[in-house]
Amino acid sequence: MKLRKQVTVCGGAIFCVAVFSLYLMLDRVQHDPARRQNGGNFPRSQISVLQNRIEQLEQLLEENHQIISHIKDSVMELTDTGAVSPSGHLPFRSANGSWVLPFDGRPTFLAVKPQDCQFAVGSHGQADVQMLDVYSLLKFDNPDGGVWKQGFDITYDPDEWDNEPLQVFVVPHSHNDPGWIKTFDKYFTDQTQHILNNMVVKLPEDPRRKFIWSEISFFSKWWETADIHKQEAVRKLIHAGQLEIVTGGWVMTDEANVHYFAMIDQLIEGHQWLERNLGVTPRSGWAVDPFGHSATMPYLLKKANLTSMLIQRVHYSIKKHFASTRSLEFMWRQAWDTGSSTDIFCHMMPFYSYDVPHTCGPDPKICCQFDFKRLPGGRINCPWKVPPKTVVEANVAERAHLLLDQYRKKSKLYRSKVLLVPLGDDFRYDKALEWDQQYINYQKLFDYMNSHPEMHVQAQFGTLTDYFNAVYKTHGVAQGTRPADYPVLSGDFFAYADREDHYWTGYFTSRPFYKSLDRVIESHLRGAEILYSLAVANARHAGMEGRYPVSDYALLVDARRSVGLFQHHDAITGTAKENVVIDYGTKLLRSLIGLKRVIINAAHFLVMKNKEFYRFYQTEPFLETDDRRATQDSLPQRTLIELDPAGPRYLVLFNPIEQERLCVVTVLVNTVRVRVLTEDGQTLPVQLSAQWSSASQMSAEGLLLCFNFDLLEKKKSRSEHGMSCCYSNILSSLFLFSALSSLVCLLHPQSIKRKDDPQEVKVQMQFVVYGTRPSKDKSGAYLFLPDGKAKVFSQLLYLRCLLTSQKALIESPLCNKHTKLQNGIMDGLSIDITTMVDIRDQTNKELAMRLVTDIQSGDVFYTDLNGFQMQPRRHYLKLPLQANFYPMPSQAYIQDSHHRLTLHTAQSLGVSSLESGQLEVIMDRRLMQDDNRGLGQGLKDNKKTANHFRLLLERRSTGNKVSNFPSILSHMTNAILNHEVLALPVLPKRRGIPPLQTFAPLKSILPCDFHLLNLRSIQSQDPHSPSPYTALILHRLALDCGQVRLSVSGLFKNLDLQLLQPMSLTLMHAGTPLANDSTISLDPMEISVFKLKLR
Repeated sequence: MKLRKQVTVCGGAIFCVAVFSLYLMLDRVQHDPARRQNGGNFPRSQISVLQNRIEQLEQLLEENHQIISHIKDSVMELTDTGAVSPSGHLPFRSANGSWVLPFDGRPTFLAVKPQDCQFAVGSHGQADVQMLDVYSLLKFDNPDGGVWKQGFDITYDPDEWDNEPLQVFVVPHSHNDPGWIKTFDKYFTDQTQHILNNMVVKLPEDPRRKFIWSEISFFSKWWETADIHKQEAVRKLIHAGQLEIVTGGWVMTDEANVHYFAMIDQLIEGHQWLERNLGVTPRSGWAVDPFGHSATMPYLLKKANLTSMLIQRVHYSIKKHFASTRSLEFMWRQAWDTGSSTDIFCHMMPFYSYDVPHTCGPDPKICCQFDFKRLPGGRINCPWKVPPKTVVEANVAERAHLLLDQYRKKSKLYRSKVLLVPLGDDFRYDKALEWDQQYINYQKLFDYMNSHPEMHVQAQFGTLTDYFNAVYKTHGVAQGTRPADYPVLSGDFFAYADREDHYWTGYFTSRPFYKSLDRVIESHLRGAEILYSLAVANARHAGMEGRYPVSDYALLVDARRSVGLFQHHDAITGTAKENVVIDYGTKLLRSLIGLKRVIINAAHFLVMKNKEFYRFYQTEPFLETDDRRATQDSLPQRTLIELDPAGPRYLVLFNPIEQERLCVVTVLVNTVRVRVLTEDGQTLPVQLSAQWSSASQMSAEGLLLCFNFDLLEKKKSRSEHGMSCCYSNILSSLFLFSALSSLVCLLHPQSIKRKDDPQEVKVQMQFVVYGTRPSKDKSGAYLFLPDGKAKVFSQLLYLRCLLTSQKALIESPLCNKHTKLQNGIMDGLSIDITTMVDIRDQTNKELAMRLVTDIQSGDVFYTDLNGFQMQPRRHYLKLPLQANFYPMPSQAYIQDSHHRLTLHTAQSLGVSSLESGQLEVIMDRRLMQDDNRGLGQGLKDNKKTANHFRLLLERRSTGNKVSNFPSILSHMTNAILNHEVLALPVLPKRRGIPPLQTFAPLKSILPCDFHLLNLRSIQSQDPHSPSPYTALILHRLALDCGQVRLSVSGLFKNLDLQLLQPMSLTLMHAGTPLANDSTISLDPMEISVFKLKLR
């Protein structure tokens, strides 16, 4: 210790001498008499002398920089030995005037013992079919299969059904996109309302008629305008089993780009609407149009108490393989499930599409003849040039036998003698004529088949659940139970290709501006839900419910539905018409404004020290929002805090996550004369920097003020903290700004080095550009069809940082790149990267960011599914380049036995690892043509887009078992990235600001692996007002940190728990209420929901 101090003193002395030398040299240059005489007109000889002196100065500066680095390291070593701040854990000024971030005795991060975390590396469930193995097995060739182009010739023995007749369920449906070619409202006006109006007339005409419906966003809009007679007709149809609501989500959600928070939220919104208006509990899932399928969806449906599900858009080679092994129906199990608790029965449709030509059997030329909307004289016909015929007595036998042949061939692909035949397409049954054409003609065919025993078939209209129930009954098992010999599958179904090498991997990135906006609004929605629930509960507890703006609940409902609408598989995917995208964006912006209002109203109530002083005025908000967006397609602008010497300004900080965070807070101020005080009067170190309007242009609108703040209630013991809404004072007074010490920035050009790891990891960043094919088929909103390998566009280097170092590292027509390194318990352990992308002047270009490292990852990399779970991927040379891209909603990583490098993202984008040690992210796409998938447009409405990432390097212990789960540090990094602290300025008041105090709602911190997914106020019968009940949604992350139990009654401060009841995911199925003092436990990866009554 003595030696270290001596080294530090010597280093300091050398530093002082060097600085003094610099001062003398500068002084000599400044006072040179020759320079004075020339009045600034230097001869060439003196200019060269000056240049030499400048070079000498630069050399001295570099040497001094090295000296400062050594001193910094010595100081850090001293603080590591346990040096403490004289004022607690806040940054403090040392004797030499520098600011030091102290070591506060806590570990660098949440400590988790390796022996406690067995789940991530333990043995996991065994499935008969692992999708990664299927990818390794298949050739992915595309031989001509005959009439079933992507399949094979199907034969059968006519006697096969003699002992057990074929049961056929024809399921009429109409797929209604809540926005695509038309806006949601335009579709409703032009088509959807007519479909539902016809439904309540045409289904009752014959009790044998059936119909299914999926999208509750449309159904609820129709219900609001339907008269009481139509509403009653719907209830009768549902009760009679003629109408079934399938899945019951607000939309048929995309499964690639969506976050599991939003997947759950839109499912809850749909199910809660059904429960309130129809008393319906969906039993079967129906997903015919999402462009690939995620393993997260079966888990969520299972948790919502659905027993069966159907999927359609799967790679044609995988469909062929599953058809050849009769594995198109399987139990879909989660990869981590060691038992069978997550199993759900899944039916995969075998052919190209969900339209009528591709659903009755393998030959679309024949099946098209049984789509009676295409009868001659109509607006659409059969591309195979053989039109349908009206069924009459003269042709019914021939027609029935022709159709039965297709039914039999299709049934050979499945393991039971029960067959599902969907009958519908996009926006079908909008005309009364089509109802008659389809139902009357099919009923004639069914009557003929059923009246001829020699045909050994029983055909009828059915709902989706009718079909599944028949399968279960045939095998003698209960609903949702695995029939004997049916395979168990784990994995997902990305990437999707519908033909040739046309991979639908472009939409993973298409319109990234709106993918980013969606996640910002999701974070606001979660924060608003939690704060609103807490504020209303505290208002009830204080007897002030009448004074609180409970009506803000209507803003929450509007935001839930707007966010839910955007999860539609043509919205968040970026695959809608330009005017439809504007409509989505307008709805999202309206919701964001409403959510900010909910947040500032709740925060206002919660931080009031004396609630008697609380007054709510709709026209006079207490707080300002943290930022504003001028239009739906503009980037946010920070709120300017105008400081006045006459008095202080106050700032409320809201930390939306349930864990403590020490982070850098950035606000916009109008003066350099500023200092920041905490609630108890302690001064915080600050850094002022320019706000940049471009890579080379400073903004004149204000200065960025950054300060470190620990969002933790200091006055209580360490166990009494959690999600907090606290405030600090911002005073307008003189503060001498001095250079802040460089703390934990251990970056070298093109490499990263962890402080606790002697080994450097090379990390080079490149920008690369893809073009599109010169052939007929080109990239578009859906498809990624590159013209070969990407061309390197530019490279960049990392630079050293201060407290918060922000540096523009590249200026180009395509992208400005910023890195920001922040000190803090969690912020400082990852590199903050923001790319400002603008490719509006490009033509048929796709911009990617590529990380090139020396990590020996081979051909394996990992991407997340919906921010919920990780999925191992493999780069296959046998597949085209575009087939190796996958969705990255929240993170992707590569690893070897020593290191793991994770790229966390705040917006969903497409990602791949095309070489060992590489990660590559597509950041934006500008494409001038349609890709022939129905949109009829290219992608030409690009916006200036801020893509936000964090790069996390972690050391792995030698000999570690391979884990497919993120570390607890990785989980927290992702939470910090996706849920930024909101800095809400208190508006000046003429009467002064009433006393404020920190609000920390949690009595005790949640266990490190528990995530509070939502605290959602449950609706009452009035959809725009809340009930007294709240849904607590918890997710236990994939770390098995021993036996973890949680006491809900001891969770919330100053509130009484009056009900604790386990519920299904969407609150439609209730368990037995628990004693209020019960403790609850969750298995790793489990999502659990509890109904609470808080007062």
